[in-house]
Amino acid sequence: MKKYAFIIDIAKCENCNNCFLSCKDEHCGNNWPGISLSQPLHGQRWINIRRRERGEFPFIDVAYLPQPCFHCDNAPCVRAAGNGAVYRREDGIVIIDPEKAKGREEIVSSCPFGAIWWNEEAQIPQKCTFCAHLLDQGWKKTRCVQACPTSALSSVFLEDKELERLIREEGLERYGGERQDAKPRCFYKNLHRYTRAFIAGTVATGDKLRSDCVEGATVRLLKDGNPVAEQKSDAFGDFKFDGLEADGSVYIVEVLSSAGERHTVEIELKKSCFTGTVRV
Repeated sequence: MKKYAFIIDIAKCENCNNCFLSCKDEHCGNNWPGISLSQPLHGQRWINIRRRERGEFPFIDVAYLPQPCFHCDNAPCVRAAGNGAVYRREDGIVIIDPEKAKGREEIVSSCPFGAIWWNEEAQIPQKCTFCAHLLDQGWKKTRCVQACPTSALSSVFLEDKELERLIREEGLERYGGERQDAKPRCFYKNLHRYTRAFIAGTVATGDKLRSDCVEGATVRLLKDGNPVAEQKSDAFGDFKFDGLEADGSVYIVEVLSSAGERHTVEIELKKSCFTGTVRV
């Protein structure tokens, strides 16, 4: 049976908030019977864009992680609510029944990803509905997916085997670490830009008073004496090894000059870092 899932590419999200605004446009002031009551104008973010800054001057980057409800296959909110107050449809969409869930504030804390919000005025828990009311009318996309100008957000409607193949081919990952037993149906591409660390640096010749960038220098990354990655410095002399676990492991950055000289920097990786300028 086909079910819906979100696919989100971290590398394409620019924090424009079009997804957030389109969600507000669809749900603020609108009741969708059986699906949701009107979303409050303020205080709720049914698609919440998280931000993480990595690195240190002059090598810094920022990644944005759009987070809707993950519509989990093993949704903790469904189990916690009971009595059909929260239920999962055959197409994979998880819905909070606006009538049965009335007064059930404890449902908010049942979500391990913080995707459920409390509507104080209506006294109901609320969250992203995957625009179920629109899909039921024949729409092919949710409002957030439709509004995304960079195609960072997309949705699919696939059999589980098809989805598994897509996950393998695209290198998709779930977000949430130890909370994966919920089996979220939201998958991220380039998630390492948000969850992992990098080692970056610059290769140059000369001294601090006068130096030139070195393009095409061979830069290797070693761990426990074994090479784990290799690349060439770019036109600015820069290099960047990304997707590393910031677990305190010791890495050696090895730069080979055109003359065959070997220059090394040792890094104990606890967070994204800049080696400084490696002079060759």
